[in-house]
Amino acid sequence: MAKDKQPKSSEGDKKNTSLRLDRKTLKALKIRAIEEDTSVQKIIERLVEAYLADGKKKE
Repeated sequence: MAKDKQPKSSEGDKKNTSLRLDRKTLKALKIRAIEEDTSVQKIIERLVEAYLADGKKKE
């Protein structure tokens, strides 16, 4: 019997996207993520959220 896959708390509403980065930039980003014990996805998500929040302040 197959188990129902329950999404993690906030993971259920997330969608995939892709982006292209310069090879050196991506390597540096991955290294930084490892050093900070996080993921590239989390770093990018925080940066985008901060960017969007900053845009609201300027309006």
